[in-house]
Order: sequence, then structure tokens, then C-alpha cells
Amino acid sequence: MTDPFAQFAACYAEAQASEVNDPNACALATVAIAPDGSPRPDVRIVLLKGYDSAGFTIFTNYESAKGRQLAACPHAALDFHWKSLRKQVRMAGPMTRVSDAESNAYFATRPRESQLSAWASLQSETLDARATFEARLAEMAARYPANVPRPPHWGGFRLAPEWIEFWEDRPGRQHHRERFDRAGNGWAVRLLYP
Repeated sequence: MTDPFAQFAACYAEAQASEVNDPNACALATVAIAPDGSPRPDVRIVLLKGYDSAGFTIFTNYESAKGRQLAACPHAALDFHWKSLRKQVRMAGPMTRVSDAESNAYFATRPRESQLSAWASLQSETLDARATFEARLAEMAARYPANVPRPPHWGGFRLAPEWIEFWEDRPGRQHHRERFDRAGNGWAVRLLYP
């Protein structure tokens, strides 16, 4: 296959059919800047909420650790690992915010509880007690008894991959690795040693 997005779609469909929990879970790696100014890697699991030929989209609080890190260094990496399929897909590239319209459209599909959490959570900040968060949730539920609008500090990021690597487990650690690198308007494909 010469189109990495079509190859990803095939892997993802297989994962959706076989993975019990969150086939859209992936590790997002960003760059954090330490107090001394040095770059430090930071990684966490996020959920893929969409993809197309423009890239791979996640949603978050822009004021969270990952949101601040992406604002300071807008490059990241994603890693999907479907253990039961013995497959992995890695990619890296620049991340940009999606449009307000796209963020609004996705936010409207979220369960009400998740919408309220987006308002109530000061994501990544210190929480003195769980009761504080629960009080904030109750306050938001009272403020928005019907429709919950998207908070201005919440929305999507899209990773536009500069490269995508497909890894498949093989016996004897003789794995199959195929890497796609952007080349103009297309992709250059090469195999990698296991």
C-alpha cells in the first residue's frame, strides 16, 4: 500500500473490531521545558477523535500541561499500540489547533458529564480535595441546566504527520517495519530493519 492513511484505516478498523477497550487510545509525546530551560519529554495516553488526510485529531484543555507544551513547542508524536493485534503505528509532526467550528461540533457530541467536566476541571493543576472538584461540577451543572457550550479554553489539535511507521510483530523478533516519509505531495516508502 502506498497511502499511509489507507493503511492506518485498515489497522484501525481491525483494532475497532478486536480491541475491547479504547481502540482509539494512543500515547501522545510532547516537549516540556524544565525550569532550567532544557527540553524534557512528556507522554500520556489520549484518545484519537478523528483522522483524515490532513492528520490525526485529539481534544483537550488548552491550559492543561499538554496544551501549554504544544503552544510552546508545536511538534509531537503519537503511538498506537494494539497489543492483541501485535501491531503498532507511530508518527510525528507539527500539531496545530483545529478550527472553533470543528471543536464546537465535536464538543456537542460529548456526554453532558464530559461537557461539564471541561468547564469544572482546571486540568493538570493541583486539586486540594476531590470535594472541591465535585463542588465545581455542581456549580457548572447549575450554570448550564440545558445546553453546555464549549469552553473557550478547550478544543482540538491536529497532528500532520511528517512520517508514519507501521510495525508488525513477527516470530523471532523479525518484525516487519514500514516507514512513510512525506515527499512533496506524496510519500516515500521504505522498509526498516527490525
